[in-house]
Amino acid sequence: MAEFRRKKKKICQMCAGKSVDYKDVMIMNKYISEKGKILPRRMTGACAKHQRHIAEQIKYARFMALIPFTK
Repeated sequence: MAEFRRKKKKICQMCAGKSVDYKDVMIMNKYISEKGKILPRRMTGACAKHQRHIAEQIKYARFMALIPFTK
């Protein structure tokens, strides 16, 4: 018989206490794909509220020329 294992639910990093700021380029690169697109929630593990915050901060960083629009 096949055993089914439950996947461990990802915990939102921002809810756990880590913050994302547009000035922190190294952290921002974790939420951007190789082509420069914003990664979806299922990849980042963020909750809906914080995924919107991540997207907003990435857009600020792009506007301030801290990260490129495309790679």
